[in-house]
Amino acid sequence: MQRTAIISIPQPRSKRRRGGSRVARIGLYAFLISAALFFLLPLYIMLVTSFKSMDEIRLGQLFALPSTWSLDAWFAAWSSACTGVSCEGIRGGFTNSIAIVVPSTIIPIMLGALNGYALSFWRPRGANILFGVLMVGAFIPVQVMIFPLVRLLAAVDLYSSLPGIVIVHTIFSMPMMTLLFRNYYSSIPHELFQAARIDGGGFWRILFQLVLPMSAPIIVVAAIMQVTGVWNDYLLGLVFAGRENLPMTVQLNNVINTTTGTREYNVNMAATILTSLVPLVLYFVSGRWFVRGITAGAVK
Repeated sequence: MQRTAIISIPQPRSKRRRGGSRVARIGLYAFLISAALFFLLPLYIMLVTSFKSMDEIRLGQLFALPSTWSLDAWFAAWSSACTGVSCEGIRGGFTNSIAIVVPSTIIPIMLGALNGYALSFWRPRGANILFGVLMVGAFIPVQVMIFPLVRLLAAVDLYSSLPGIVIVHTIFSMPMMTLLFRNYYSSIPHELFQAARIDGGGFWRILFQLVLPMSAPIIVVAAIMQVTGVWNDYLLGLVFAGRENLPMTVQLNNVINTTTGTREYNVNMAATILTSLVPLVLYFVSGRWFVRGITAGAVK
């Protein structure tokens, strides 16, 4: 009986590589899609719930689309939802948050740019010690400094006021702003600064005519970080803003925790989305400049 020899033909190496890379690519896409769905799922639930009526929400179909799309919950969250004893929605908190965010972003960026410029180019005596003290301040928890700041602002009659909460946000953001600008300016060639000094440039002239025009990437990054941080703040706004200047996050907490009658989940979801709308839009609009600023050396 004659035996038949089985000869295995080796597969070309290039085909095996292509097969392996295809499997890795499929796994990568599966992971990315799963991660995206994981983070988008809460937003989807909040959106569809905000368009449902309470009768439809009581059915318990969490992922189902609303049978009838309605904007009543959005209008109620904006203008008539109860926040404690008043029922004026969160529109007042939106105005207060704008009034807090604008100066709390501009002032720290200006001071951070000034500190970073002085520490990077002029290097006064004790600059490293001063920078070290600022960095230590970045690691101190906010809760530790609340009571001393309350006493200090009360002594100067700024507690529970708009200037008081702006000062508090400026103080707490100063270490991070200084760190960002100092590191960015350290990447600029020092010869430019020396040439400007030889040409007779002084402290302020070099800052406004040489340094700030080259600071667009770091200013964009600092503005995005400061706006999102101040807008999402709850603790400092609750303690220092005062009853007349409560930010949107505090108003949202009051809307959700106000228990008069039926708890309206659609209104709560709409109020939550409205509160987070400004940072969300900011990230969508300026995300490209944020990435460009980081890649340009704004954050190290």
